[in-house]
Amino acid sequence: MPGRGLSMRCGSLGGAKKRRPAFLPGLEQKAGLTLTNAKPRIHLNTPNKLTILRVFLSPLVLLLLLWEFPFHHLAAMAVFGAAALTDLFDGRIARSRGLITNLGKFLDPIADKMLTTAAFLGFLVLGRLDVWAVMLILTREFMVATIRMLAAKDDVVVAADFAGKAKTVAQFAAILFMFASLEFASWQGTLLAGLALPDAVYSVPLLVARILVWVSVVLTVISGCQYVYHYRRYLMDEN
Repeated sequence: MPGRGLSMRCGSLGGAKKRRPAFLPGLEQKAGLTLTNAKPRIHLNTPNKLTILRVFLSPLVLLLLLWEFPFHHLAAMAVFGAAALTDLFDGRIARSRGLITNLGKFLDPIADKMLTTAAFLGFLVLGRLDVWAVMLILTREFMVATIRMLAAKDDVVVAADFAGKAKTVAQFAAILFMFASLEFASWQGTLLAGLALPDAVYSVPLLVARILVWVSVVLTVISGCQYVYHYRRYLMDEN
């Protein structure tokens, strides 16, 4: 019947699968795109996982530093050292394997600042660090973070220069030495109580650690001033 045949043809047309034009797969391949209905998602590669691990280790460092139990300074030092190693490896892996992502660019500096800030705040609470040192360090970090955000609007990535890398190495070294000095000083009333060593044996390492922290503060300020000078155009009005 004519009506039935027309109905069957319409039904087959309605039930047929929609096909993309033949030229689209080639176009997608050339453009590096994939036209799918899947929602965009964050891909956690190895460098990003290491960075996220550093984020979670940062508050643990502060907890171990302030929570008094035998060898807690040593435990905090070990966790801080492990977190610092993730900072070393995530960048190398990302660059060598081409795994640099927007998530990594966003999280890596935050993780670094969380780690060092956790240690500095712990030293401040313990009375082993001057509040002015913490203020100068945090001020520099806020300035650099602001410059990075302003530069990102023009798709410019503000990479760490030599002064910035030297600042980071100096901070890590000073923090590790302070951890070791605090642990050694705690042995005065425990492991080394029977030796009756002069107080200077325990106090001098703490003094040296404090000086190293201030050296890192000076490098931090110098690095911040260089960032502001080199990228000052982002702080000026366009008109």
